[in-house]
Amino acid sequence: MVKQKNKITVVGGGSWATANIKMLADNAAEKEIFWWMRNERAVEHIHKFRHNPNYLSSVEVNVPAKNISTDLKGLIAQADFVLLNVPAAFLKEALIGISAEDLAGKKIISAIKGIVPDENQIIGEFLNQHFGVPFENFVVISGPCHAEEVALEKLSYLTIASRDTELAAEFAGMISTRYIKTIISDDIYGTEYGAVLKNIYAIASGICHGVGYGDNFQAVLISNAIRELERFVAAVHPIDRDIKESAYLGDLMVTAYSQFSRNRTFGNMIGKGYTVKSAQLEMNMIAEGYYAVNCLHQVNKQYKVNIPICDAVYAILYQKRPPVLEMKHLAEQLS
Repeated sequence: MVKQKNKITVVGGGSWATANIKMLADNAAEKEIFWWMRNERAVEHIHKFRHNPNYLSSVEVNVPAKNISTDLKGLIAQADFVLLNVPAAFLKEALIGISAEDLAGKKIISAIKGIVPDENQIIGEFLNQHFGVPFENFVVISGPCHAEEVALEKLSYLTIASRDTELAAEFAGMISTRYIKTIISDDIYGTEYGAVLKNIYAIASGICHGVGYGDNFQAVLISNAIRELERFVAAVHPIDRDIKESAYLGDLMVTAYSQFSRNRTFGNMIGKGYTVKSAQLEMNMIAEGYYAVNCLHQVNKQYKVNIPICDAVYAILYQKRPPVLEMKHLAEQLS
């Protein structure tokens, strides 16, 4: 019997969604790819020119024009796999009109690195509680990986996590290429929370750079950040995990140090005196860590983990504490 080819719908129109489209299309396994974008003009542009006009415009989109649409319900109906890749802050809005029945039996992959605001839930929890998606049908994509380097086909590594490691391996087989290597994990909580926290630490790194701290302090900041991350994920989901693995330490390092990190760029602007609103307008991109730190602050009221770096970022962004003073206070707590 000939195996039926997989059908996968990618949800989102940003740089990481565009990179996911490229990886899926460059992968040799036979599949049919569908792409949902909210922006009708962007869809029309891609139909004509085969490039995303707003993000990673150098990437050629090798997806049939008929498979790219603003009709999310219709694209999900055709798919076996649904890859979610919109900012966590806008996930609920993107899924308006989508029911639990629409997602029933689908394998759901999250490339979202954030917490759903108001619900204060990571993506797996949100989909499980609000759409009835079993954790066994849920997969997380994590780094260390930047969309810009995928566009350049620079060697990159992705962590694919699921309670069902066979499902994780199946999806890894759909996205691996000569420039994308995959690592399989069963730690969806650690992988999701790790991705959330590293964005917050990248903002902290950017703020420190913006107010004038150098590389020596950055090294201390990040070595403290990985210990802080370890404390938090151990409190939320205590299993045996090696925090030095790529999904945790590697993803933290690339996000905190890379020129492509939007969270670090956002933090740098805050450190230099930009308001949150002015930084967001100038970037024209979502820094997930901004929303995540508020959600994490609420979540930590339950766990009461000592997370001074996250607390400092929260104080600066939401309590309007002066970055110079808050980072000076933080520096006195680090070791």
